[in-house]
Amino acid sequence: MSLENYPLSKHIQNNSPLAFGCMGLGGEWGADPITKQNIKQAHDVVDAALAAGITLFDHADIYTLGKAEKVFGEVLKQRPELRQQMAIQSKCAIRFDDEFGPKRYDFSADWIVQSVENSLSRLNIEQLDVLMLHRPDPLMEPESVAAAFDQLHSAGKVKHFGVSNMQQQQMAFLQAHLQQPLMVNQVELSLSHLAWLEEGVTSGNSGQPAVNYGAGTIEYCRQTGVQLQSWGSLCQGLYSGKQVANASKAVQQTSQLVAKLAAEYQVSTEAIVLAWVMRHPAHIQPIIGTTNIQRIQACAQATQVTLTRGHWYALWVAARGNELP
Repeated sequence: MSLENYPLSKHIQNNSPLAFGCMGLGGEWGADPITKQNIKQAHDVVDAALAAGITLFDHADIYTLGKAEKVFGEVLKQRPELRQQMAIQSKCAIRFDDEFGPKRYDFSADWIVQSVENSLSRLNIEQLDVLMLHRPDPLMEPESVAAAFDQLHSAGKVKHFGVSNMQQQQMAFLQAHLQQPLMVNQVELSLSHLAWLEEGVTSGNSGQPAVNYGAGTIEYCRQTGVQLQSWGSLCQGLYSGKQVANASKAVQQTSQLVAKLAAEYQVSTEAIVLAWVMRHPAHIQPIIGTTNIQRIQACAQATQVTLTRGHWYALWVAARGNELP
């Protein structure tokens, strides 16, 4: 699978068709300290991902309350040569409940800069390949974001910038104030989260359920060269290992079809689920979050599969539970 069609590959080294999401590293979401076992797990996962050809690692400052970045940083501290084999991205702007307010989103310049400096310290690196704003902030002042991005870019602390969970109008509004182009939009889309497709084909059709995803976002990203990344792309194992005896008919039928296609293409069920996302002409980059070594290897097989148009549509129809309008 060629990386030439992935927009991010034009701007960063060590991009890969799949990205590894580091949210599962660092232990529990609590104040307990990092353990030797947490560090060993991080070493094992990084090695497995790199061996499988997965070289882009996805972080966020909030993952396991900063411990995911910290344990990853311990790996790089012990084996600094690994930094040259990977690309690293992280996200900021989600703040949890504290003395200053409830859980909230913060695009203020001071918070963005502080968050990046903290991430770099935890990761034991000098520069992020990509920084993303994690969720849209209704109080966003784009000039403030632009000032933060300029400061971080000129200081060499962030190479490129992006967003997460934004729709096209929000992206266009922000982009109009930035010197740097937005390179990435990381959104939820998968075989079990179909709103990104449904909105485009059910709009204007009577009797179809209303869908709220952000009309035109996929097309906007394709038109402007923004790399689409999918979180939740493995559907939490729904079609690749979870017991579905008590699930809906649609889930059961989709799980059966995934298994059938896995046998036909001679790959894992995980590979079929991911290949479905990757078959879209937007060249979507799935993020996998499993820390199971065997599943990492199974996911990597997705790069060996190009689903036929018929198989792609068959999976969509099975997952939606009804024929298309």
